[in-house]
Amino acid sequence: MTGSIGEMSDRARDVFRLVVEAYLDSGHPVGSRTISRISGVNLSPASIRNVMQDLEETGLLAAPHTSAGRVPTESGLRLFVDAIMQVAEPRAEDRAAIEALIDRGGPIEEAISNATAALSGLSACAGIVLVPKAEPVLKQLAFVPLPGPGLDPGAPRQAVAVLVGSDGSVENRVVELPPGVTPSMLAEVGNYVSARLSGLTLSDARARLGKEISDGRAALDQAAQELIARGLAVWSEDGSHRPVLIVRGQANLIDDEAAADLERVRQLLDELEGKEEIARLLDRARSGDAMKIFIGSENELFALSGSSVIAAPYRGRDGKLVGVVGVIGPTRLNYARVVPMVDFTAKALSRLLA
Repeated sequence: MTGSIGEMSDRARDVFRLVVEAYLDSGHPVGSRTISRISGVNLSPASIRNVMQDLEETGLLAAPHTSAGRVPTESGLRLFVDAIMQVAEPRAEDRAAIEALIDRGGPIEEAISNATAALSGLSACAGIVLVPKAEPVLKQLAFVPLPGPGLDPGAPRQAVAVLVGSDGSVENRVVELPPGVTPSMLAEVGNYVSARLSGLTLSDARARLGKEISDGRAALDQAAQELIARGLAVWSEDGSHRPVLIVRGQANLIDDEAAADLERVRQLLDELEGKEEIARLLDRARSGDAMKIFIGSENELFALSGSSVIAAPYRGRDGKLVGVVGVIGPTRLNYARVVPMVDFTAKALSRLLA
């Protein structure tokens, strides 16, 4: 027998499925007598023990030292999720609860936050949602020279780039100036941006600038063109690395079953504090259309706590990927119920944003 589902006998596949389902339901090691009492199982405890021993030798089950029962390994859980688990539509009450929290007629930000609360409450896990920081719409870009001590004030080396967004937000960044830039050129650049690029997102402004330069329609010399490009690039690069991560329901991770493994829970709660690392993990779920399921050590971030992440991307009005919604919980979570729940939540958010 091997760990491949195609090479497992029907008996081994049935026993394996029952062991995993019983473990995910109880969180405890599963013994042969437990399986033999399940309706429809026509095997003796001795026969079941032999099959479980074979499954342990293939690396799909493991026997904890404190129990005669077996638990699925991470490899076993992966095989179960990928090849055996039957996923159905979310229960009607789950769908109703998710929709009631998301579609309250309030701001989009509130709906997205409510999505994490819905998933957290229904799954008994921590609900998570990744929302990329909205790219500001440019209203004005100005440069204030910063002449250094002893330098020619007519040829500054640095400037403060002041970006004013259409929402009234103001941000400052220090940028290095290209050679040959004068204070009068800084004013000229500000006028050009206000006249030609105002009202565009940063990425659109950069694209417009590039096209006008290539078409020879930009009434700017090389230094001024480079200066605008540098100023826009500062925020474009910065904004793409500032996703907003919302985590709700961490208290759900401290339940009666977790009390026997407080060190694992403490480790998981510590990991949840590293929001930048979680955001990078979830960003992997934005790389495709399908849901992503990370089990235990399959992701380095949660390897120590042995936790699982189920995440699905959701889309905005233009069909582009907007963010990721999902849950973080123990590897023994109810995948068959939680997976369709996360998928439904992502689709509900997509419909709301469309």
